[in-house]
Amino acid sequence: MRRFRIGCSVLALSLSILVLFAPSLLAKGFSYPNTRRTDQTDDYHGTQVADPYRWLEDSDSPEVKSWIDSENAVTRAYIDKTGFVNPIKQQLKARLDYVRYGMPGEEQGVIFFTKNDGLQNQSPVYVQQGLDGAPRLLMDPNKLREDGTAAMTSKSVSPDAKYMAYCISLSGSDWQEMHVMDVATGKNLPDVLPNLKFSDASWTKDAKGFFYTRQPKAGTVKAGDENYFPKLYYHRLGDDPEKDAFLYDRPDMREAGISPSVTDDGRYLVVTVWKGSSTKNEIYFSTLAAGQTTPKLLPVFTGFDAAYDFIGSSGDRLYFNTDKGAPNRKIVTMDVSKAKPSGMEPVIAESKEVITGASIVNHELWVETLHNAHSRLVAYKLDGTRIDEVELPAIGSVAWSGRPESDLVFVGFTSFLFPYTVYRFDFQNRTLVPLYEPHVDFDRSAYTTRQVWYESKDGTLVPMFLVHKKNLVLDGNNPVIMNAYGGFDISMTPYFSPTRLFWLEQGGVLAVPNLRGGGEFGKAWHEAGMLEKKQNVFDDFIAAGEYLIANGYTSPKRLVIEGGSNGGLLTSAVEMQRPDLFGTVIVQVPVADMLRYHLFTVARFWIPEYGSSDDPEQFKFLYAYSPLHNVKPGVSYPPTIVLTADSDDRVHPGQARKLAATLQADNASDHPMLIRVETRAGHGGGKPITKIIEETADTYSFMMHELGMSLKNGDKSKHLRKSASAGS
Repeated sequence: MRRFRIGCSVLALSLSILVLFAPSLLAKGFSYPNTRRTDQTDDYHGTQVADPYRWLEDSDSPEVKSWIDSENAVTRAYIDKTGFVNPIKQQLKARLDYVRYGMPGEEQGVIFFTKNDGLQNQSPVYVQQGLDGAPRLLMDPNKLREDGTAAMTSKSVSPDAKYMAYCISLSGSDWQEMHVMDVATGKNLPDVLPNLKFSDASWTKDAKGFFYTRQPKAGTVKAGDENYFPKLYYHRLGDDPEKDAFLYDRPDMREAGISPSVTDDGRYLVVTVWKGSSTKNEIYFSTLAAGQTTPKLLPVFTGFDAAYDFIGSSGDRLYFNTDKGAPNRKIVTMDVSKAKPSGMEPVIAESKEVITGASIVNHELWVETLHNAHSRLVAYKLDGTRIDEVELPAIGSVAWSGRPESDLVFVGFTSFLFPYTVYRFDFQNRTLVPLYEPHVDFDRSAYTTRQVWYESKDGTLVPMFLVHKKNLVLDGNNPVIMNAYGGFDISMTPYFSPTRLFWLEQGGVLAVPNLRGGGEFGKAWHEAGMLEKKQNVFDDFIAAGEYLIANGYTSPKRLVIEGGSNGGLLTSAVEMQRPDLFGTVIVQVPVADMLRYHLFTVARFWIPEYGSSDDPEQFKFLYAYSPLHNVKPGVSYPPTIVLTADSDDRVHPGQARKLAATLQADNASDHPMLIRVETRAGHGGGKPITKIIEETADTYSFMMHELGMSLKNGDKSKHLRKSASAGS
């Protein structure tokens, strides 16, 4: 990985720190820290591009750390003066203080699940024997670090239910360390596997070990390459991880991703090889003989010509969800019992609704499709004969967990006004039976969810969910949060959030447009919002705001836009393109410097989605919309807060720092341009509840102050009762 840094003398560094608090711009009674500018300029294929804040990319620099402290102090003082922070914290705590369960999993009749009592920073893991067994606390990640910044990122139970392999991440980092626990005793085995990233354990049927992927150890490869070139290993319990059996890698592909999966019957190992963020992949497989740890992998699908998602197996047949010749995807199967696997045989044909998930449970093939950005779940026989549609509680989002040979299947469901609820599926009556049902004390009937369609710049019709109180008056004066993503084939389907419930109680409107770049309508919808077509995503978002204004939901001064990661790119890009359209901008962990984003952390994985400035043609469209490079001096930008974290090793925080510094220097109005840098946190995963409450309270305080809102106390009674029903 190339690294670009600005060197500076000790004298220059000392002088810059001495003037750090010198006023550079007066905005609503406060001054920003003085941020040093340099004459750094780069030549991109004949175009000279200035990068005066390049030095803010160096997270280890004392000058950068001092700058962060100064900026955080300014932001803290500004937000505290709103008077909203503590009251909002109390309301958010009340809204979050309820028992909630994660999706259970089952092995040999033993059920594993997570449960949070309400305000626990991390959700502990419980285990119980069957549906009627007494739950027993198995592992509490809250005990790993007092401040709750150690999180369990994955867990995998052995086929005999005797062991649980789990990964731990610290301070929100993508780096993980895997441990193995004895389920009966709750004690860890000596096995500790370091240097993992996006890895999980796939156990062999004999439960003696598992397949997993591990990154190169720092110092053994070129600096930065420890994020790339993963290798597939087999770990036998009790062995030294350094001596684990090596199976497979792709030295020809720096941005390879490797994912192993042992079939439920233990007969086959299926290996998926990804190429960056591309949905296209390759598939390899091997027969697993008893005790075999280094099987020879045979190719199934190669050439990265399409997406092939492994679903599961039945006997000698492997099932896949693929977009090969089917942009909305289809289900196929192949016989692998012969020396050469047979060709794809159709099971479920492509339809107007994109297939977003599938698995084999209780000898049935369950398939999720999206109908106008919300879930449908249909059960089929393994030959593709339709059985029936699983009736869901409402329009929303579904997930499920089950095994091919077991009738114990769990279904999770949520929607904007429907808290995440876990059901078991009754195969005899073919209905959902509540298992873990949260009790959230709010009047659902007082709110409504509707879906509207609006026209984007090029005439494309785009759907948008709107959630608000039923008595909403369309007078153009309602505060609206518009949140979207628009990228990486990720679909924005309905979800429940207790922090969003707070916003609805304040009389706010939640708007969620399903922009191109997402996966809501298949491959064509995704590809219409990537690479040189990325501007379609911004046009869709801008058109959504114009729709809300034209139809009386809000006005420019009352419209808040919010997005994180790729969504942070979205909000900052449209802010530069249409600063007149928005009243407040929330930019979370953004990809903001499109010319250099790929030089840090794991960002080279995203080149298939965004492109690279190393390519002369791709440089042109990246430079045209890159948020950092489209801040125009003399333009009045709306109130903006940029949020990032010091341990974010997915989207480098230097991008957020450079964006905030540029906005502070070039914004022509007295609107605040703030940055909030969280400590001991990463891109967002595993963030403890305490930090979520603090960050959300700060964000709401900022936007409500800028919109001129007053705080409503809401229900004086306890919003959420700390109980949940559990039944079979």
